[in-house]
Amino acid sequence: MCFVLRSDPGNDLHRRLQKLQSRFTWDLKKEDLELDDLSKQLQHDIDLRWSTASYSCLLSILRYLQGKPEEALSLLTESEEKTRECYGQESELRLIVTYGDLAWLKYHTEDYVQSQTYCQRVNHPPDPSTDLHPEVYGEKGWTFLKFSSSYYTKAEDCFCKALKLQPDDWEWNNGYAIVLYRTEQESPATEQLRRALEINPDDGVLMSMLALKLVHDTNKHTEAKGLVKKALEVGQDNTQVTRYVAKYLRNQDQVDESIDLLKSMLEKKSQSSFIHHQLALCYEKKKNKLLGKRRSLAITRFTFHLAVSQIF
Repeated sequence: MCFVLRSDPGNDLHRRLQKLQSRFTWDLKKEDLELDDLSKQLQHDIDLRWSTASYSCLLSILRYLQGKPEEALSLLTESEEKTRECYGQESELRLIVTYGDLAWLKYHTEDYVQSQTYCQRVNHPPDPSTDLHPEVYGEKGWTFLKFSSSYYTKAEDCFCKALKLQPDDWEWNNGYAIVLYRTEQESPATEQLRRALEINPDDGVLMSMLALKLVHDTNKHTEAKGLVKKALEVGQDNTQVTRYVAKYLRNQDQVDESIDLLKSMLEKKSQSSFIHHQLALCYEKKKNKLLGKRRSLAITRFTFHLAVSQIF
């Protein structure tokens, strides 16, 4: 992220901050980020407890960019507590990036003593065979994946490096599968989605992504239907599952079923931009097949949901 350094009490703090692994040093550009949309998506995931502690860190950076440093600090502190609860004695490696973010945030709020303290906590050199710990590569990969499609290549590279060091980690496998899916890499994406599901078999998002891939790339409709059914069972309240299953149904010309599914999710989550966008796509497809008043109604609904998706 590009920030102008304020004058600080000494050059040593300046140098140490620049060397930290942190979202403040990963060349994230504000103009690449849809701040409001990203904030709402991350807050939604955090509220429904689908997320790992890293989501709080991601949201904290967005809050800082939105001019809310106190809220950003609160989220980072919350993330540190969640990480310690989840990983116990192994939490320090998972906190390397969080400490870096805290050091930078304290610096930007002119709390130089605390900034120095957090700098000192990052004292875990990686194995000589690699530049970074797998936990850092993974955290970096999720940041690039979540923040912007323009960073997908960087995300893929980070997950690859994390998996070379920890090939069975479910988070890195999930992230790698998702980025391959989103960059439309056919065979590698399908193989990695299967691999990720072997490690994390109840992930509805991965199931629905694999179903879409199977139908699109190999016409394996029977397996895809089974995956969609199970995805809805395990992820019925997950907007991402709904998004991909609705796309699957729409692609199978089951437009009304897709609309019903999306509407049921809107009753739970009315401000989800990508749910409104999926509804707009459904009505766009529907209007092309209708005549008269029914076509006019479909056009009206298409226009409405498209507009709402852009607002949220």
